[in-house]
Amino acid sequence: MEGDDCNFPPDLSDDHSQRGSVASSATLSRAQDVLVYMFGDGAVHLSVEGLGSISVQELGRSVREALNIPDSVLDAFAFWLCSPLLELQLKARHQPYKLSRQWQDLLYRFTEASEEEISQDEPFLQYRRNVFYPKPKELQIEDEGVLRLLYEEARSNILTGRYPCDPEHWMSLGALSLAVDEGTTLESQQLTAAVREKKLSSFLPAHVLMGSGGLFSTLRGKSSRHAGLEQKLLEEYRKISTSAASPVEPTQLLRQYLKTCHALPYYGCAFFFGEIDKPAQGILQRGKRKAVSVGICLDGVYVMDVKEKHVLLGLRFSELSWDHSYPDEEGEPHILWLEFDGEEDGTPVNKLLKIYSKQAELMSGFIEFCVELKPASEGGAAAEADGEASPSRPAAGEQAGGARNGRGGRRGMLQRQGSVVCSRVDALNTISYVDTGKEIKRLKPKRAASFFARQASGPTYSAVQVAESLEQG
Repeated sequence: MEGDDCNFPPDLSDDHSQRGSVASSATLSRAQDVLVYMFGDGAVHLSVEGLGSISVQELGRSVREALNIPDSVLDAFAFWLCSPLLELQLKARHQPYKLSRQWQDLLYRFTEASEEEISQDEPFLQYRRNVFYPKPKELQIEDEGVLRLLYEEARSNILTGRYPCDPEHWMSLGALSLAVDEGTTLESQQLTAAVREKKLSSFLPAHVLMGSGGLFSTLRGKSSRHAGLEQKLLEEYRKISTSAASPVEPTQLLRQYLKTCHALPYYGCAFFFGEIDKPAQGILQRGKRKAVSVGICLDGVYVMDVKEKHVLLGLRFSELSWDHSYPDEEGEPHILWLEFDGEEDGTPVNKLLKIYSKQAELMSGFIEFCVELKPASEGGAAAEADGEASPSRPAAGEQAGGARNGRGGRRGMLQRQGSVVCSRVDALNTISYVDTGKEIKRLKPKRAASFFARQASGPTYSAVQVAESLEQG
């Protein structure tokens, strides 16, 4: 797919911002130093002429040449403008310098950051995975340098908890990382020394090492917990080293790491930030919200608990309807609406989840683009989905018999399960109603109007029509 197709709003590069005016053409026409960062410790140092007007497409040629990236995988990566407050994948026609000059305007538009935070925030240019690059094509890559770039990004997302995963996954991935760093032929003493030198935080997620139970519980149990985790990591490493008759090639280890990550449905997602309503547990808790990250990729939408590092809701595009609404008055939130099938006291119902976020417009546009793009890549993606489904996680919306339908019947209910990858619908505060095909039956709470017409399954999608006033349950 072309780099010009992405989630960045189409009009931003043409905005005439007061902060978007570039420096004098005389200054920017001279060669300027540019750093393009990768995940890990890597960066490409370029000397660029005409920095003020150079496009992503032009800059990409220099970066690919510096990294020796083959033409066959040039669409595996994209340029991102990033900071702790906002991450945006750029289009081929975007001019990074001009957009960086407009960064404060983008933060005001798409984040809830304070004026002080915005004034101190500075973006950096990063070369990383293209959200729209199909996962099956990754496993066909032979170039070790390209695989290592993808591996470093996936590893960072695992260690920071951006990709929630179960113990068997993060321990296996940690052992693979150890094998990538140190090889597969270390003796026990060498292995222990290598782990202690680099520390467990180089191999296992930070929230796993921190544990739970509060500060004092963490301090008391830190030593014994780390010793147990270290022992399990070494055991998992030995399985890798003893399973091969000869030393394993680095490309095999890198590809195995990526393949393991592919079992996580949100691998390769673009991530957005928002909040959802907490379920009411008493008068004092009404109105409280939970911070979430929303991952969107070619496969679907995934809402994750930022604090607990687990999935709250995962939906394929065939299982949802969506829309976003702008605030009617200043101070009211932007909202992304997600509708899906659920159950209320044994009755099949439609559920509506509200995600409060100034990035709702970005998320809605991103979903729409993925839905339109999906049919073009369905062949390879469908084959891969059949082969990579995790045994502990049936695909959301699938019944035991595999039936999936639209108006003609119900999809299987989403259920709360033990795995962090599975949806936890019981932890969501949603609006519930019943669509009989003729009218919307009121369920608690009562409401006065239809939100939207149920979409038919297939490539045609209809946006949610949000009523002017909603009663939240």
